Amino acid sequence: MKCPRCKTSDLVPTMIEEYLAAMGCPQCQGSLVSLLYYRHWAETQKPATEPAAPNLSQPRDTTAALTCPKCSRVMTKYKLAGDVDNRLDVCGTCDEAWLDSGEWELLEQLQLSTTMPAIFTDEWQRRLRNEKTEETRRSILKTTIGEVAATKVEEFRAWINAQKHKSTILTYLYRD
Repeated sequence: MKCPRCKTSDLVPTMIEEYLAAMGCPQCQGSLVSLLYYRHWAETQKPATEPAAPNLSQPRDTTAALTCPKCSRVMTKYKLAGDVDNRLDVCGTCDEAWLDSGEWELLEQLQLSTTMPAIFTDEWQRRLRNEKTEETRRSILKTTIGEVAATKVEEFRAWINAQKHKSTILTYLYRD
């Protein structure tokens, strides 16, 4: 099998972690992980207890579409987290994930190394999109009305969401 990123190097057997086998590229240091083997490995791991590192080192991500080295179909890209640009590439047919060099370490820093399949769910991806949308809305609000006023609006929003008669209050405010 050829590396989906380099296209020229042959993938060779390697170990990402103890008891987690993969096929690695000696040239770009990426790894093709069978999610079947991964799930078995993850079931035997203890959950991480230390907090995530505040300064994440973000490895270089493959931005181009990759094809699965097994079936030659285009792999789907899944975003990891809102503050991280890296995306994991997954072949839905072969149940294989491509990790660019350093992405396994990034998963560990984000405490996602034992819950990687959650990243591939619609729920996870929808939550990330919603977070990004809310972040953009807050940024526009702060740019438009200023930091102090935006903080007051956010405080009012929190207050009004806790009110029993929220709709009555909003109806009253909309009349102006």
